[in-house]
Amino acid sequence: MLDSYRRVFSHPGSLAFSATGVLARLPLAMMTLGIVILVSTLSGSYALAGQVSAAYVIGNAVVAIPHGRLADRFGQTIVLYVDAVLFAVFTALLVRSVTGDWANPWPHLLAALTGAAMPQIGSLVRARWAHLVPEEQRHTAFAVEAVGDEVVFVTGPSVVTFLSTLYAPQTGLLVALGVGTVGTLLLALQRRTAPPAHPRTGRGPEPLPWRSLVPIALAAVALGALFGALEVATVAVAEDHGHKSVSGVLLGLFSFGSMVAALVAGGIRWKTSDLRRLRVGIAILAAAMSLLPFLDGLVLLGAVLLVVGLALAPTLIAVVSLLEASTPRSRLTEAMAFFQTGISAGLAPGAYLAGLVADHVHGPATYWVCVGSGFLTLVASLLCRPAPVAIPEQATTLPA
Repeated sequence: MLDSYRRVFSHPGSLAFSATGVLARLPLAMMTLGIVILVSTLSGSYALAGQVSAAYVIGNAVVAIPHGRLADRFGQTIVLYVDAVLFAVFTALLVRSVTGDWANPWPHLLAALTGAAMPQIGSLVRARWAHLVPEEQRHTAFAVEAVGDEVVFVTGPSVVTFLSTLYAPQTGLLVALGVGTVGTLLLALQRRTAPPAHPRTGRGPEPLPWRSLVPIALAAVALGALFGALEVATVAVAEDHGHKSVSGVLLGLFSFGSMVAALVAGGIRWKTSDLRRLRVGIAILAAAMSLLPFLDGLVLLGAVLLVVGLALAPTLIAVVSLLEASTPRSRLTEAMAFFQTGISAGLAPGAYLAGLVADHVHGPATYWVCVGSGFLTLVASLLCRPAPVAIPEQATTLPA
């Protein structure tokens, strides 16, 4: 298993951009939960917190695809520089609007602008891997990024919850602002591993594989709704037990289970297809979600979330591999952004519905939103198509 990881990291610059990518996307795991904690603490309403959080993820979803298109066309460097500046400015204004009790819809508008400015680090880093390593190493490379995602989601919720509950409620978002801006700028400086720009030609861009892309995007929407509902429901359940600060630890356990599974999955040479692994993983995840509404104690809830997380990373690795194998190289970042857009689009209704339920129904019943989302994800996965037969390609070799 270690040999697989050693091979992908033997490529010049791979360790640097992968590690920087983890730092740069740390706000991804901090922003929505930080908004929920900040708004619910100062306003006392989970419904309002869900609305502002939903505005943030909607803004992120709307702009994710144009982000990918611009990165493919003009290169990653300029896009990252612009994102870093705009994200810092709008996040600071969002925090000021909530703490300063600005009238609606200012918090909603600034949350949407913050989401729109959020750099699409996951898509950009995965596009770097697809450019850098040969086809037979991409499964492991995508597993590396799945581990990075879970490191982010293990540490992010715990950090933002700890900072926002121990100090001022806006502290977590301000730390996310600083870390995200620095990480994005550091990634922008690494031009050597960035894939080349693909300027438009007279023939126009290569077509996207819509018959493969649309079902994957639909599955991503349902999966995003599950994630959004899981965050809000876990915060609400922890507060019902009088331990709101524990919510970050509970969500961290879910991500830790996924991280362990990603490490193992990345070193395995799978004989089953990406599509089959995607469907099996989602089926397991959906079935496991059905247990959550019946759990009452926080210790038991944490143990189940840890086990449930084991099904997540292998599923995400499979869907990214399926997407990469189905998409022209000149539009890969844009196609990756469709998946990210689906996740973001699902986060909004998932968080909002869970917020509504949490305001009216106390206890683990809030998790029924997660159960419904898991079932919809399973249905969408059945519509996904296998990747076309691969065309042999030469590996990209960077100069030493």
